[in-house]
Amino acid sequence: MADESGEPQQQQSGAQVRERASRDEHVVRKQRRAVFRVPPVSLLTIPILLFCITPVAFTVPGLQLLYLIPVAVVAWVVRVRTVATPEGLSARTLTTSRSIPWDDLAGLSVTEKAAIRAALPDGTTVPLPYVRLHHVPVLSLLSDGRIPDPSGALADEGATGSDAEPGTDTAARETDTASEHATENAGEAERPASPA
Repeated sequence: MADESGEPQQQQSGAQVRERASRDEHVVRKQRRAVFRVPPVSLLTIPILLFCITPVAFTVPGLQLLYLIPVAVVAWVVRVRTVATPEGLSARTLTTSRSIPWDDLAGLSVTEKAAIRAALPDGTTVPLPYVRLHHVPVLSLLSDGRIPDPSGALADEGATGSDAEPGTDTAARETDTASEHATENAGEAERPASPA
């Protein structure tokens, strides 16, 4: 085989192929992440907020401090988030930032409002902004199973894949039964109507 210059391409050795595959896997692994935050499109409300504040801000001296409200909203939207990667969690609030590797995580705790907190081995908890109970399967996927998935969504996905156990073919039986019923119904529909 020749490239554009007409020179034959050299065969790649097995070590080069493995090195390239390892490098590509590392890049893909780095790109896998989930970001939990307020959508940036919410910043479109800032001009409306400024428009509403302006008439009030100039009625009485000192009310110009109301312009700090849109600044605080922008800072909140841009800064506060939780990022989950295969390496761990990173929680950022307005004033603090905390990174927690998956190995240093004892578990997750759920608050009364269905917010999730990271439980550390020393008994302290770290709030994870914008992470809710329905996000736990995503955290389980990114942590490679170190965080268990209580919903069972990932287990169902694995059971329907090619790695399913031989005894778990109930979905296939249900599909066969449904196709038999469809064939019977189709046979009835193909019969010509008898003349009246």
